[in-house]
Amino acid sequence: MTEPFDATEVIAAKRDMQRLSDPQIDWVVDAFTRGVVAPEQMSALAMAILLNGMDREEISRWTAAMIASGERMDFSSLSRPTSDKHSTGGVGDKITLPLAPLVAACGVAVPQLSGRGLGHTGGTLDKLEAIPGWRADLSNAEIMAQLEDVGAVICAAGAGLAPADKKLYALRDVAGTVEAIPLIASSIMSKKIAEGTGSLVLDVKVGSGAFMKRHEQARELAETMVALGTDAGVRTVALLTDMSTPLGLTAGNAVEAGGGPRDVVDLTIALAREMVAGAGRPDVDPAEALADGRAMDVWRRMIAAQGGDPDAPLPTPKETHVVTAQADGVLTRLDALAVGVAAWRLGAGRSRPGEQVQAAAGVVLHAKPGDTVRAGQPLLELHTDTPERFARAEAALEGAFDIGAAAPDLPASVVLDRVD
Repeated sequence: MTEPFDATEVIAAKRDMQRLSDPQIDWVVDAFTRGVVAPEQMSALAMAILLNGMDREEISRWTAAMIASGERMDFSSLSRPTSDKHSTGGVGDKITLPLAPLVAACGVAVPQLSGRGLGHTGGTLDKLEAIPGWRADLSNAEIMAQLEDVGAVICAAGAGLAPADKKLYALRDVAGTVEAIPLIASSIMSKKIAEGTGSLVLDVKVGSGAFMKRHEQARELAETMVALGTDAGVRTVALLTDMSTPLGLTAGNAVEAGGGPRDVVDLTIALAREMVAGAGRPDVDPAEALADGRAMDVWRRMIAAQGGDPDAPLPTPKETHVVTAQADGVLTRLDALAVGVAAWRLGAGRSRPGEQVQAAAGVVLHAKPGDTVRAGQPLLELHTDTPERFARAEAALEGAFDIGAAAPDLPASVVLDRVD
C-alpha cells in the first residue's frame, strides 16, 4: 500500500507552525496506530504540538481520528439516560466512589470507565481493588447488564476504545509532552466520546497537586474539552476545582474507600447535580439521595455485582509512622503534591504502567489548612507494608506544611469556576 503522506512532512508542517489538514491528521493517527509512523516520529510531532499548539478544528479532527481508531459503545437501549464524569487527577480524589452510586440513585445510569494511577495522582481502580473480591475488568455485555440492573458501573476501559490514545499516551509520558493541552483534551475526550455517554461533567483540577497548576491554564483545558464534547453532540460541562491541598483526609488506596468530610461531600454533590441536570433530570436533588441512604444502597449493589464484598474489612498497613506539628498555631498550608508524592513513595502509586501497588499504603491527614494545632500533635499518619519507605516519604513532606499565627485565606468553595 502506498501511503498518501510522509511522517516527516507532517512533523515539519507543525514544526513550522502550519495548520495540519484533515487528511494529514486522519492519516498520521491511523498510520501511528498501524505502526507505519514510528514512535520517535510521533514523539517529534507531539513535541511540535506542545510548542506550537493546535486550533479548535485541528483538535476536533485529531479527537475524531482517535475515536475512529477503535470501537464505540452505545447505551441508547438502556431504560434511563446516561451521564459520566472525568477528573484530570489529583491527590485524595476519591470522588468517583460516592458519585457514581449517588447519580444512579437519582435515576441516571453512570458508565464510569476509569483508570489506574500513575505517578502522584491516584487511580480509581486501585482504590476499589483494595475491596476483597472486586474486579475491574468487565465485558461490554456485563457493563450493559449492570447499568440496567444497578444503574452504575466503575470498571476498566476495554482495549477496543481509542487504541490510538493508549499508544500515544504511553509515548507522551516518556517524551515530556504530557502537558500539551491539545493532546490532553483529545486523549480524555476521545475515550469519553467513544464510551457513548449522553452527557459528561469534567472535574478539572487546579493547583499544586494537579497537572494544571494555574487557573488560566486549567480554564483553557476546560474550554477545549467542553468544545470537543459539544462538537461531538455530548452535553458537556466543566467545573474547575481546587487541588492546592488534598481532598478529604486521606490519600492512597484502601484509606480512600471510606467516608468523606465536608469538602468531599460538597464536591460530590456539586458534580452530581451537574450530571443529573445534563441527563435531563434537573428536578432531582442528589443531596436527598445521599442523606436518605439510597446512594449507599446502590454502592453496596454495585460493589457486589463486580464480585466485591461491601462488608469486608479493608486492608490495614503493617507499619505506620506519625508526622507531628513542631509548634502551636494554625495550619496555614498543606501542599497536595507533597502529600501525593509521599503516598506514592509509601507504595500507593506506581512509577511505570503495570507495577503493583500496596492496597494499605497511603497518608491520613489529622489536620487541614485552617485547623488549630498544638506542638507534638499528629498532623499526618503514614501507612505502608514496607517501613524502609518511610524515610523517602518523609523527605517528600519536608517544607510541605506551614504553621502560623493567623488563619489562612482559603477558597470559599472547592469549586472555583464553571465552563459550559
